[in-house]
Amino acid sequence: MRPANMVTSVADVLAGIAIAGVFTRVAAPTVPAYLSNILLLSFSTACLYAGGIVFNDVFDAELDKIERPERAIPSGIISLKQAATLGVILLLLGITAAFLSGIVSGLLAAAIAFFALLYNKFSKHHFIFGPLNMGICRGLNLLLGISIKPPLLPIWYFLAIVPIIYIFCITMISRGEVNGGSKRNLYIAALLYGIVAANIAYFGFYNHTLWLTAFFLCPFLWMIFKPLIKAIKDPAGKNIGAAVKAGVISLILMDAAWAATFSTIYVALLIACLLPISLWLARIFAVT
Repeated sequence: MRPANMVTSVADVLAGIAIAGVFTRVAAPTVPAYLSNILLLSFSTACLYAGGIVFNDVFDAELDKIERPERAIPSGIISLKQAATLGVILLLLGITAAFLSGIVSGLLAAAIAFFALLYNKFSKHHFIFGPLNMGICRGLNLLLGISIKPPLLPIWYFLAIVPIIYIFCITMISRGEVNGGSKRNLYIAALLYGIVAANIAYFGFYNHTLWLTAFFLCPFLWMIFKPLIKAIKDPAGKNIGAAVKAGVISLILMDAAWAATFSTIYVALLIACLLPISLWLARIFAVT
């Protein structure tokens, strides 16, 4: 289920909720009215992410016998049937929780589940559609948070392109985790990482919150580029794995930057506090 990664999905939703303006000073008195929906959407995204990851291992069970025999299914800790059952339960819980928050949220959750299964079963090994498919899942996840106020989706839907580009990069370079990767892909990832950061900085400038945005954007860039540069110098599997791990977990700082841009420093700090939790979990459970 990749618990460390699940925390990053919750950060995505909280960032979306911040973009929707639920946590702003003007809306602060209404936050208690949204509390149940905030909890439902956070629970929903955690279940959706976990369910998608479980099915990743279900569909990769035969390949993992060769490449990752330490994983739960090939090692015999859990059977293929048990894993598939768990995946179904998690996805259904995620969709149900979202529908309890609202119809639009439920439809978005169903779309996330669909694209997660599409990736795991069909598009994963395609050079372009695989990374794009996974990026769409994360983009929809940000929209899941914004859907706490459905009328704002037509206004901010285009922000989903940022996590789509970012996850496209991570998914693309992750293919070199086992046997090593190409420097070309790593250089492309570096360029796209820069585009992602520039987009977030632009909205910080537009909203007159650039210095707050930079407070989280700078450590985000340091966290993703430090292992990426090492991987460029030596694209061995372990270095690429470290770059992918950092890319996934640093999503929390990117989400904190979104919150600082559209909401308040306090909400951004709250989201950033999820980072040590994710890092701690990453020491116990696999991230990739």
